[in-house]
Amino acid sequence: MTGTGVLICGHGSRDPEAIREFELVAAALRPRLPQFEFASGYLAFARPTIRDALADLARRGAKQILAVPGMLFAASHVKNDLPWEMNSFLADNPGVEVRLGRDLAIDPKLLRAAADRIAAVAPDRRDQSLLVVVGRGTNDPDANSNIAKIARMLWEGLGFGWAEAAFSGVAHPRVDEALARAAGLGFRRVVVFPYFLFTGVLVKRIYAQTDAVAARFPEIAFAKALYLRDHPGVLDAFCDRVAELVEAQPAMNCQLCKYRAQIIGYEADAGAAQQGHHHHVRGIGTDADHHHHHSHHRDDEGSP
Repeated sequence: MTGTGVLICGHGSRDPEAIREFELVAAALRPRLPQFEFASGYLAFARPTIRDALADLARRGAKQILAVPGMLFAASHVKNDLPWEMNSFLADNPGVEVRLGRDLAIDPKLLRAAADRIAAVAPDRRDQSLLVVVGRGTNDPDANSNIAKIARMLWEGLGFGWAEAAFSGVAHPRVDEALARAAGLGFRRVVVFPYFLFTGVLVKRIYAQTDAVAARFPEIAFAKALYLRDHPGVLDAFCDRVAELVEAQPAMNCQLCKYRAQIIGYEADAGAAQQGHHHHVRGIGTDADHHHHHSHHRDDEGSP
């Protein structure tokens, strides 16, 4: 489509391996979308920034840009940070149209990708095994509830004896707590699946916590499944989001969004101003190429 660009929007990470994996997915998507100008960018910790990637597409002649969040769920990054980035760019570039897509969400293609990752480490005896699905964890109860739903769908769909949902941070139960509880339920195998797009600080921490709990319970086999990464289902889901933007402006499901409705426990967040939260870490790079660790900033990963 002449004059149309596609931007894949990542969060970014301090872990250079996470950036390489994001770029691996971006490289795999490029030949699938040959009719568009193509770019990728990051909210924080890596370059190009979202703003720079938008400007690059505009310089290459894109009068319309289809921006797709490279994020699993619609928490604050999709609901606040990315819209703020797009609106700020539009204010300075009135001749360019930007359409922001929805999150990857709970999608049959991603569920199949998750099932494949789990099946690779648990090919049989699933009725005698317990599945722990680990999400990033956010302060958005709607996004957190999606992990519980995915855990339930994978539990029933794959025939596990039991399943638990856990979170790497912010929300509860945390990984070590959930694994210790799982170890006491009598199953001889526990399968740990990080429902993340890419590796990074949090995924590596999940695997390390699994190893630590496994050492405490040597009679139980703990299996660590690979995260989603560049599974074909992930690439297909990205292409679907681009197609949605071509056909129309898609709308996120806002029924349980704490910014749109008064959700119990988060009533004060309804109607909050939309703003970015990554000014101090935008484009600073990973820990591999400089030494500004910003230990006060806990937003290490991008896939809520």
